[in-house]
This record gives sequence, structure tokens and C-alpha cells, in this order.
Amino acid sequence: MNFVEEMKWRGMLAQIMPGAEELLQKEMVTAYLGTDPTADSLHIGHLCGIMMLKHLQNCGHKPIILVGGATGMIGDPSGKSQERNLLDSNTLYHNQECIKRQVAKFLDFETDRPNKAEMVNNYDWMKDFTFLDFAREVGKHITVNYMMAKDSVQKRLNGEARDGLSFTEFTYQLLQGYDFLYLYQHYNCKMQLGGNDQWGNITTGTELIRRTLGNENEAFALTCPLITKSDGKKFGKTESGNVWLDPKRTTPYSFYQFWLNVSDEEAIKYIKIFTSLGREEIEALIAQHQEDPGQRILQKRLGKEVTIMVHGEEEYQNALDASMILFGKSTKEHLLKLDEATLLSVFEGVPHFEVTKEQAISAKAVDLLAETTSCFPSKGEMRKMVKGGGVSINKEKLADPEKTIEADDLIDGKYIIAQKGKKNYFLIIVR
Repeated sequence: MNFVEEMKWRGMLAQIMPGAEELLQKEMVTAYLGTDPTADSLHIGHLCGIMMLKHLQNCGHKPIILVGGATGMIGDPSGKSQERNLLDSNTLYHNQECIKRQVAKFLDFETDRPNKAEMVNNYDWMKDFTFLDFAREVGKHITVNYMMAKDSVQKRLNGEARDGLSFTEFTYQLLQGYDFLYLYQHYNCKMQLGGNDQWGNITTGTELIRRTLGNENEAFALTCPLITKSDGKKFGKTESGNVWLDPKRTTPYSFYQFWLNVSDEEAIKYIKIFTSLGREEIEALIAQHQEDPGQRILQKRLGKEVTIMVHGEEEYQNALDASMILFGKSTKEHLLKLDEATLLSVFEGVPHFEVTKEQAISAKAVDLLAETTSCFPSKGEMRKMVKGGGVSINKEKLADPEKTIEADDLIDGKYIIAQKGKKNYFLIIVR
């Protein structure tokens, strides 16, 4: 498989340095992508870069993921309007280990083939590098004029940031450039991948390699476009924040729902970028989807592929079951299978009521739903709906409005799910 062609048809190629494609066709190329361990989980904004490495490995080349234990202590000015908070070494190490476990779901670190994935941490070669060493071995090769010309620096200096650009962040491109030089010398790494906002930092690395080792030492850059939603907003952001890969931060149900709810236009773009499905299969899925967009065939397949890749088959099935609770036929058993975080995710958008145990336990259903809470506007309307079979508690039809609520009716000892008709849900939280 041709990696550059793969990137092109998937819409994942923004810029590529001359000579890079020829090198990729000539030999197995080692390429790296860096990520700073500023949190203990990646979010889906990182996925494009990780998928670049996955596609690279699928095409027979060797991926390296660099965790920036050293550069993460500084912060990259690219695309940022403020300087990052600096993290201590214990936090960075913890974050690195968490990221390592997540990336292992995408890349093959165990294969016997020469293109097995590797993870490195730039702290390992930076921790004993003195400032004098850095000034002599790196600083003398790159001029301030060259560094000042970078877009990321110019934007910060021209008023995008209130506090300007600190020296710490100004040196970031040299540190990232040194990473490339180190990997070139010690891992035969000839290419760096990244988002298009990284082009300036990456080309500083290729320039440092050339100026340090001589013009015959060539290194290359390849970037992907910055992924945005159809409304132009940042990809991966929701009203509640980032969509994380860690199930403790974003439940697999919420993760699956994110993909399920993308627009048709986004689904066509994302299924190429965030899955390993082949071109023919994707084109067939797009054609099938366009025949009947209401079935959301693309969104469902996209959600399935990415959720399985990140969380596994079992969690995907659980997310599917959880989705059926609101939007399809499900039973009390399905409800009881949900862990608390998923249950709260499923019913996040429905009206919530908080009551005390004294108000709920031993109360009549009609009193709880039409008086203590306002699930129903009146007892008369509720009795009428119960008679017509239109009221459920915890997914079981309510046959008698005078039924007494028992402690056993509380899910996890504190939740009651009331349903009015097919689509109206209420979450009662018993404190």
C-alpha cells in the first residue's frame, strides 16, 4: 500500500515535503509523531495523528510515538493563545503510562516484523542535557530570524496573546527540532508526522538535521489537516468538553453517541479518517447511506468501528444496549445492566428531579410522579395514561397508579426512571 495515496484519498494529507513520497516508495521508513502528556488520557482530537501512525504501519512502515515528557513541561505555542501550565515529573510520568495503554489499542507494539511500533519519551535524552550543551549543540545552528518567521511565533507576537510569548515557549521549536535530530541519529527516523499547525516546528527539525549533520542528511515532513466539525468548530469538543478515550472521563455510551450524532457530511469525512476500512467498502457504505440517509448507516458503522477500536467489542455492545433504552425496545434487565456512569450519561438530557427517601419510599406512584415531582401535570392525567398502558417505571408497565414504591424499585439504591408515552423520560434521584 502507498502511504501517501492512502492519506490523499482519506482526506488526511495537508502538506508534504518534496522527496517524501519517493522515500516512502523506496524503503521502509521510520516516522514519528509527538504528543504531550498534559492529561492522563488522549481525547478524540488526538485520534487523527494516532490514525496516521496506524495507517503508516498498515502500509509497511515503522511508527514511533513520542511522548513529550520534557517538552510537556514547557508547552507548545502552536495554535495556543495562552502559555500552558507546567506539570511536575510525577504527573507527567503517570500521564505517559496512561497514554501508552491507550495507543497500544491502535498500533502493534508486539509484532516480530521490523516495522513494530515503538514508544519513546524525550525526557530520557533531555534530562541530562545542560543549557550550555543545548546552546552549543542546537542553538548555534538555527538563527533567531529563522525562528521568528514561524507562523506560530508571529501570531503570538502580533497580539493573539495578552502576555506575549515567553522565552520558554519560544525555544519549543528548537526542543522539538532536537527530538527529530535525536531520533534521526539513534532510530534512523527520517520523517515526522503531525497536524498542520505543527508544520513550522517539524521543518525546524528537518533544517536542524541538515545544518548539524550536513546537506546529504535528508529528513521529511508530512502533515494532516486540522479536523473541524461541519460548523467550523473544533473537532472533538462538545458542550460538556472534550470526548476522551478514557472510559472514566467519557463513558463508552457517550463516546458512541458522539459518532452516532455527527452530520452526514461529517460522517463521510470521519469514516475515512478514523477507521481502517478500505476504500471500496467505504464507498459502498456512502452509496448505501445516500439511498436512505434516515437509517444513518454511516454514523452507525463509524460509531461501531471507532468504539470497538477504543473500548472493545463488549463495551460497544453495552453502548448499543444503552442506546436502545432511549430509542428502542428494551427491558428492565437492560436498565439494571448499566453502571451508574452510563445510566447518568443515557439520561443526561432528560428532566431530573431530586427527592428524599422519605418522599419516595412507601409513597404511591401517583403521588410521587404527579405531586412530589412534576412528571405529570396532574394525578388525573397520570391515572388516565396508566389505564391506557402509557406509563412505565424502570421499563416495566405500571398497572396501578396506587402502587407503592418500595426500596427494591430504586436502581442502585437511588434512581427511578419514569416513562410517559414512548419518548418522555424522567430521572428521579432519591437522596
